[in-house]
Formats: sequence, C-alpha cells, structure tokens
Amino acid sequence: MFQAPFYMGGRIARLEYAISFLIWIGVDVLCNILLGSPGQNIIYGIISIVLFVFIICQGAKRCHDIGKSGWWQTIPFYFIWLLIAKGNEGENEYGVLDED
Repeated sequence: MFQAPFYMGGRIARLEYAISFLIWIGVDVLCNILLGSPGQNIIYGIISIVLFVFIICQGAKRCHDIGKSGWWQTIPFYFIWLLIAKGNEGENEYGVLDED
C-alpha cells in the first residue's frame, strides 16, 4: 500500500483509494485550521499543490483498476464511483493489481 503515491501507472484497490481520499481531506482541513487559506499562506499553497498531485495520481491508478483511462476522473463526481466500483479481476491492460 502506498508504494508509489506520485506515480500514475499501475492499479490500486478501493481501500487504498479511500484511505488516500481521507488523507487528502484530513490534511487539507488540518492545514486550513492551522495555516489559514491557501491564498494567504505560501506553505499551505505548496501543500495544496502536493496534495492535488497526490490525489490525481491515486485517482488515475484507481481508474486503471476498473479498466478506464485516468482521464475519466475529470468527470464531476466520478470519485464517488471510484470509491464504490469493484475493480477488474486479474490482469487488465494496465497491469495486475498488487494487493500488498
């Protein structure tokens, strides 16, 4: 789990994506409470960019798990489907799901 969080290749299961989503929300809320808005604090702005790249990479891998291109995550509210959809069994065109 979380072997390559900033790499867009490969596949991840629902649990890793859900944990990634919770990390993204949790760190963002914590930074907002401690540092103020991203527009007012450069550190929070940098953290927000890193978190955005993190969740985009994790979303691309989750899309791969259900047999779709990572671009599908640009559809509004598609993240909900990524949280509930069962991934493809075995190997697909994006590789084998590594469940370690």
